[in-house]
Amino acid sequence: MKNGQENIHIAEAWFGEQSWKPFDFQRAAWEHYLAGRHGLLNAPTGSGKTYALLIPVFLEALGNGGSDPGVQAIWVTPIRALAREIQLAAQRALEGLGLSWEVAVRTGDTASAERARQKKKAPGLLITTPESLHLLLASKGYPDYFRHLKAVICDEWHELVGSKRGVQMELALSRLKSICPVMKIWGVSATLANLEEAVAILLGADVGKKGYALVKAGEKKAVELVSLLPDAIETYPWAGHLGVRMLPKVLPIIEKSPATLIFTNTRSQCEIWYRELLEAAPELAGALAMHHGSLSREVRDWVENALHEGILKVVVCTSSLDLGVDFRPVEAVVQVGSPKGVGRCLQRAGRSGHRPGAVSRIYFVPTHSLELIEGAALRKAIGSGAMEARLPYLRSMDVLVQYLVTLAVSEGFHADEIFREVKDTYSFASIGEEEWAWALHFISEGGSSLHAYQEFRKVNASQGFYQVDSRKVAMRHRLQIGTIASDTGLQVKYVGGGFLGTIEERFAGMLEPGDVFWFGGKSLELVRIKDMTVQVRRSTQKNGKVPSWLGGRMPLSAALGEHLRDKIDEAARNCIVDEELRALSPLFAIQRNRSRIPLNSELLVEYFRSREGYHLLVYPFEGRFVHEGMSAILAYRLSRIRPLSFSIAMNDYGFELLSDTEIPIEEGLRQGLFSTRDLGADIEASINATELSKRRFRDIAGIAGLVFRGFPGKHKKERHLQASSQLFFSVFQEYEPENRLLLQAYEEVRTFQLEESRLRAALQRISRQQIMLTRPEKATPFAFPIIVDRLRERLSSEQLEDRILKMKLYLEK
Repeated sequence: MKNGQENIHIAEAWFGEQSWKPFDFQRAAWEHYLAGRHGLLNAPTGSGKTYALLIPVFLEALGNGGSDPGVQAIWVTPIRALAREIQLAAQRALEGLGLSWEVAVRTGDTASAERARQKKKAPGLLITTPESLHLLLASKGYPDYFRHLKAVICDEWHELVGSKRGVQMELALSRLKSICPVMKIWGVSATLANLEEAVAILLGADVGKKGYALVKAGEKKAVELVSLLPDAIETYPWAGHLGVRMLPKVLPIIEKSPATLIFTNTRSQCEIWYRELLEAAPELAGALAMHHGSLSREVRDWVENALHEGILKVVVCTSSLDLGVDFRPVEAVVQVGSPKGVGRCLQRAGRSGHRPGAVSRIYFVPTHSLELIEGAALRKAIGSGAMEARLPYLRSMDVLVQYLVTLAVSEGFHADEIFREVKDTYSFASIGEEEWAWALHFISEGGSSLHAYQEFRKVNASQGFYQVDSRKVAMRHRLQIGTIASDTGLQVKYVGGGFLGTIEERFAGMLEPGDVFWFGGKSLELVRIKDMTVQVRRSTQKNGKVPSWLGGRMPLSAALGEHLRDKIDEAARNCIVDEELRALSPLFAIQRNRSRIPLNSELLVEYFRSREGYHLLVYPFEGRFVHEGMSAILAYRLSRIRPLSFSIAMNDYGFELLSDTEIPIEEGLRQGLFSTRDLGADIEASINATELSKRRFRDIAGIAGLVFRGFPGKHKKERHLQASSQLFFSVFQEYEPENRLLLQAYEEVRTFQLEESRLRAALQRISRQQIMLTRPEKATPFAFPIIVDRLRERLSSEQLEDRILKMKLYLEK
């Protein structure tokens, strides 16, 4: 037997023993794989994707006698929590099919002794992450280790496509394809709009060389979204105002379900909801847990195992549990606050009813009244099959130079050979000889700016062969392999030594000895901060600060924004069918009375004066990032008409320009305030691109190896890393303005932070709309949350609460 096609009946028999029947898409994936094709599988969460690709891998091995040595297949997962789930599924199938493979997991949490054992005796199936796969490529003898490889499956490919981890995978696959030309590559995706592009990213040049299969599940996953409505609608809402006040409506859901996942969008929100749940329902003690990325691996492992075993009734979590993990006892999913994207909503909903044929139900808890519109928009988007496309990273030179050093610290590489492989990837298909020469010069000489410093001359070059000879360079590089950037984490430990997790240095810097803060559901008193470790003891105080982490705010996606505008249009026309919009009738009535609710064919602009000054509010409903760029452009264009200074605030629905002098809005509209003419030049002139790029460069410098973050347990302080990266930025800006990493920082700001292409599309849409300029006497319900967002930046929580109360009393008169 050559490919295992003849053994499909064995899989069918095993499925029958489990009282299962293969779906059409599973059978199609088996047949395409066993026919030797690459491919991408697109199927809903909880529909059986894992066995759609594990089974043919195992059947092929049975067809070949099942006795080949070494690593036969690699399953790449973007999250560590998913590795255990895949391992259990694989072991179950192997036992059922009668194949004696070992299944091993290698992630950042794998003990060094286990890694050494895997290196000595390679498993048949290796489950790993992009970072750990690159660490294997940084090991001596990796070509021999992988020479029997038959397949690489990239799970949750939609998560990797729009990130630098996806670029990492492209580069790793380009190397593995050269070592194992017969290797098949498959991706697995649940929520993705640009599937054809996703296949091209996965396969690179092989898309045009060989046939590939795009397998789509015909079976649609039934998803039901239920919004929990507040008893009273806040007609002047602000973000977070409802929040835990909705907790009494969540408790009955928890009581009815064997196990419930409560998803929050930030780790701070996760900590708060855990604490409030325990306060409201003390009987949940012992059956309530939390799960987020800053908790220790031991805590997260315990939570995952306890969920599997039915010990826990409730887990409050973040995105750390929203990908692929199958917890059978979970029958209810609660989403606190808008997930801001259709795909993210579907992923989280799929944690309930996580089995073929079952309904996935998600309960939506708004954090402010206006957010209820997003609940209605999400339901419509899910029903229409709307999905977000993921924008891939192209020509990420920081990832490329890291990859080249990775190859250089192991076996070394011939530049011409690796150049051909790199050009075969989607990300670097357009890289030219000049850029390639720059990358080689950067890793071997430090580039034209740093060649005088020995520490940046990491790789030795001789007749086109590049290799690292220094053990120090190799060790430091292996410690920094990866592209996930975050604020420096300080370990939180009990004075006695027990490890709890990590908090950001920024938050730790606000604490004094004796201060109490909540972390991991525990009240902790700070004893001291020493050697990048936050030493604590348990506290009995109930009041304390909650850690905050950067990167918590997710922007509204384009797909959800479109459906949000549709729902606003329905409200404007009084064609309301959703219970969420009916509940918002009091809010809409005030908005309509004071200003206007815009139709889809209109752009609402509000202009009024208060004691603070002159307020100009615009409502494109395009998301925070687009509004950040659009507000800066409008401020620049208005200031060209008349010298003005502005305070700028924004949310996902609109933005505010506040000035202490009158704003020439009508003149601006006559001169094409929203025009796309000279947009590129106006972006350059209006946005402090240098400052934004400087912040972006910090992560690029870390990935490219310019900045060493420190050794495990002895990380460098955040301010040192920031100062170092800014120094490099300034040096390149002055002495090497053509530096590829510097240019990359500017490009990433335009593409990913300001979403320039989406900004341009939004302005083009506005050019077809009628601009409705209203002059309300006071702030409207649409304006209120934006104004509060501005105040939040400079007021403490207590001052903000007091200020908001006074504002609401004034507005309600």
